[in-house]
Amino acid sequence: MNIIYKNRIFERLLIFASAAVTVAVVAFALLQLGFYQPVISESIFAAILTCATAFFIIEKFIRLFNTRSKKDFLKSIWFESLFILALIVLLYYSSPIVAMSVYLLLQVITKICRSMVNLAASGRNPAIALIGSFLILIIAGTVLLMLPKSCTVTPVGFVDALFTATSASCVTGLVVRNTGADFSIVGQTVILVLIQLGGLGIVIFGAVFALLFGQALNVRQSVAMQDLLNAQTVGKISRVIAFIFISTITFEAIGAVSMLGLWTPTGSLAEHSGHKWFYAIFHSVSAFCNAGFALYSDSLIGFSRSGRMYSVICPLIIIGGLGFGVLHNISRVIADSTKRFIVRMTRPKQLFHPAPATRFRLQTKVVILVSAVLIIAGTVFFLILEHHTGTKDISLAGAFFQSVTARTAGFNTVDIKSLSEFSKRILMLLMFIGGSPGSTAGGIKTVTLAIIVMAVYAAVRKRAEVEIFKRSVPLVIVGKAITIILLFATVLFVSSFLLTITERHQDFDDTDIMFEASSALGTVGLTCGITPYLSTAGKIIVIITMLIGRLGPLTLLASLTFNITPAKFNYPTEAVVVG
Repeated sequence: MNIIYKNRIFERLLIFASAAVTVAVVAFALLQLGFYQPVISESIFAAILTCATAFFIIEKFIRLFNTRSKKDFLKSIWFESLFILALIVLLYYSSPIVAMSVYLLLQVITKICRSMVNLAASGRNPAIALIGSFLILIIAGTVLLMLPKSCTVTPVGFVDALFTATSASCVTGLVVRNTGADFSIVGQTVILVLIQLGGLGIVIFGAVFALLFGQALNVRQSVAMQDLLNAQTVGKISRVIAFIFISTITFEAIGAVSMLGLWTPTGSLAEHSGHKWFYAIFHSVSAFCNAGFALYSDSLIGFSRSGRMYSVICPLIIIGGLGFGVLHNISRVIADSTKRFIVRMTRPKQLFHPAPATRFRLQTKVVILVSAVLIIAGTVFFLILEHHTGTKDISLAGAFFQSVTARTAGFNTVDIKSLSEFSKRILMLLMFIGGSPGSTAGGIKTVTLAIIVMAVYAAVRKRAEVEIFKRSVPLVIVGKAITIILLFATVLFVSSFLLTITERHQDFDDTDIMFEASSALGTVGLTCGITPYLSTAGKIIVIITMLIGRLGPLTLLASLTFNITPAKFNYPTEAVVVG
């Protein structure tokens, strides 16, 4: 809903003032809550909260009188009445500081979410908006992780905090600090929030809050969401966003409940009364978002014989790596099939005039097929290679788990460093492929691999077009697939080469260094144990590699070439000899 204001200059001043107050509130909250000894006194903090609360309330009345249509304005901020109601109730049942803190927290969340959606819908390069949202998330996470209350004993330095925030936001899982021992419950909660926001995208959460508050996305915002989600139609974008949010919460909740009581408390949560719930939620979110963060120093090696862990973590990783577009299509097919079955049972006369059935899209078929082939092939190769060249004690469940987690998540139930060189190379190949488009996973993606394989098959069969499941793939998509593979291979080579230079004084194997680069680029999180011992330059290289892997080299290339105008002419065709 577009609100027209009488005085636009005055409205811009109000927006600027509101942003300044929001930043000030966040800064003073960090000074008060982020240190064991508050920097400012409670009376000054209460005065700041009072002024900020009064400003946000008065601001709404000023903007109301500045609008041409007061009815439309009240519709757009109807949820503010709920915030005021919460403030009044908390003032009655709790202290003023608590009441104002909750009210201001709601205001800050609302303004951040609105800003993210408006940034994506600003009409500028959508790739820049995506990159900007991740950078903002990483910077905010770095600041929060550097606070004394986020750590247990030793404060985290800037580089280590930046590394951890990037790894969590990019859902990678590489760590330079022990997540369970070096971070307090506050720091672990920050990491959990970064994983959730980074896995689904902070812009998507902004759109979710807008929809929850009853604010329909306008055309520009819907188009921006379509670009970020790779959706096919603008009209159904609100349904897709709602599905992403609901399905994410549902799967994570089921995973958390299923793993409740599985975990043994360690580190900063050893004496925390709610450690079981926190452990269950943390590992469920980490698994579904394919982050690979664990609250144990050895990842999940201590649960290598737990069938319960395998039966919950593996499905969460697989489902999270399929992509929300695929999950949405599967849910629609299941819902349509169920509806048609009920109709056949209750109203058989309608069988003569059936509506067109919802079918699996080509994307869904390719993702499911390639994912199944990679999981099975990875399991078989892992078993064979470790039996003949490795430790020979890996179980079928362990091989299956590593095949699943190597493409997306980064958990491990075996010591990666002790694996054979051949097994490490198989893991690097799986990490390079990654998950599926539109998911929280990294890599070149399963669909890209399928297109390249079918392009080779088409060349061998002398077919003019690339065909998959009796459908022709446009040439421009084939070109994108080739570009993605070349860019990924280039970034992997450059990052590995730079790491060999920065870590030349360390006693690292070249295979371990390339494994580290592959894990960072694929946003997987598996490591041969060298991550905590990287130099500062090496950590920065891995940080950049993780960010590139999460955003995708094609996204970065698109941000640089957005303003290039396509040529409106073609040159004469002439054949060349290849091969």
